[in-house]
Amino acid sequence: MDQVTVIFVILIAVVIAFVTNRLPPVLVAAAVPLALWATGLLTLEDSLAGFGNELVIFIATLFIVGEALVATGVTAWISKQIIGRAGQRRSRLTILIGAMAAALAALISINGAVAALLPIAVVVSVRAGIVPSRMLMPLAFAASAGSLLTLTGTPVNIIVSDLAARSGGREFGYFEFALVGIPLVVLTLAVTAGLGGLLLPHREAERLAEESSDPEERAQAWRATYDVDVTARRHFGPREGVLEVLIAPRSSLIGRSVRAGMRTRDEDLVILALNRPGEGTGLEANGQALTLRAGDSVLVQGPWEALHRYVSSPDVIAVTSPRSLQRGVPLGRGARRALAVLAGMILLLATGVVPAVVAGVLAVGALILIRVLTPTQAFRSVAWEPVVLIACMIPLSSAFIATGAADVVADALLALVGQASPHLALLAICIVTVILGMFMSNVATVLVVAPVAVSVASVLGVSILPFMMALTVSGAAAFLTPISTPVNMMVMQPAGYRFGDYWRIGLPLTVIFVAVAVLYVPLVWPF
Repeated sequence: MDQVTVIFVILIAVVIAFVTNRLPPVLVAAAVPLALWATGLLTLEDSLAGFGNELVIFIATLFIVGEALVATGVTAWISKQIIGRAGQRRSRLTILIGAMAAALAALISINGAVAALLPIAVVVSVRAGIVPSRMLMPLAFAASAGSLLTLTGTPVNIIVSDLAARSGGREFGYFEFALVGIPLVVLTLAVTAGLGGLLLPHREAERLAEESSDPEERAQAWRATYDVDVTARRHFGPREGVLEVLIAPRSSLIGRSVRAGMRTRDEDLVILALNRPGEGTGLEANGQALTLRAGDSVLVQGPWEALHRYVSSPDVIAVTSPRSLQRGVPLGRGARRALAVLAGMILLLATGVVPAVVAGVLAVGALILIRVLTPTQAFRSVAWEPVVLIACMIPLSSAFIATGAADVVADALLALVGQASPHLALLAICIVTVILGMFMSNVATVLVVAPVAVSVASVLGVSILPFMMALTVSGAAAFLTPISTPVNMMVMQPAGYRFGDYWRIGLPLTVIFVAVAVLYVPLVWPF
């Protein structure tokens, strides 16, 4: 078989494996570099080049920055503000979070926007009683649409602007993309909010990391159980908190007499109340000393560091981990430092002073140096499955171009159009872009299709501008598969998505993007 046939066989096999969901997606992706090397399409070094790709490293750093925002309570605070303004309705939350994603993507990058808002969207959905699978795909799609708001929203915009200038046209203005970007952001939010209830899947989410617990909910439950006046406002803060523990079997604490107001021996924690299964005795209620037994539950208050040390003892078992409760405290300890690092990273990304991956690595280093996160927390916060998926799929995109398979698809579709009307030629180019974009990055897709678009515009004797802008729009319509764009894979694991979940709401969005590219773009940038 020739190389083009081989790459199509590999591509079809990968798609079938993803769609059938018989094997873990990460295992399917890991087989791709091996297949490319075994068939001789790429060298071993090129087959594994995805693991050294700067995009993969950048995405890993973004997960760590996101963990810093969660661990310091920034996401807890933002989620309270979002729910306070939008309530608990999925459609309103989708619009608000999606608008934030679009605006942030226009300033920094699609990947950065999704990574920053991913933990916030998860917390908001959980607190609103909505499964994350109903929120995370709209987040990724809104960020893709938001990349069309500015010249620097995505590398594709810069590529087509430069190519338009070198092909007899002119460069696009910094905010000129917003002429098509704003309508597409609005349409994307309308479709995901309006049709999401019907088209988005209901999946059980996988945990990226330890989830946050709402201190207010815990305090309410403790007031009912212990008959003690515990409130989130008075008892939870950046430095101190309250924790519920169980006396462990064979604990050294068994047999000790305790009463409200006493302090623990080693950590100097204040005992607030005690509850005994079947008796419901509260120390706050009767003030009597009680003898501890295995299974008794105790409320203790003190510094977070002391609470962490306390639950590491074999004498007690934490009902809810102190780290989980600490993450739920809005703007907790280290929040200002985490926000300062985030602001610095966004500034570096927006100005382009350093490459994106350098900005991400500098942000991670700063978070560790100023003790917002420990190195162990940083490594554990990375969602390695989507990172490995992206790294493994990048060589497939390279092989698709190197073997000429992408040119075969482009030539076949354009042969059907010939030198017909500009609108029909524009439609063919958009279809080629969407098809290739299902299996390649939009940057690689545009690099493949752009020369064809330039040639078609030259043959037809029309302006290159509508072709370049339409190419950008159709390139952003990466909604049909999880491997279409890194952000689609970033939300796959935390939402529990499957390969076939994307096209259901992605298809109507793709049709809208193509229709806008073919019908609306030529009105703004005439042939």
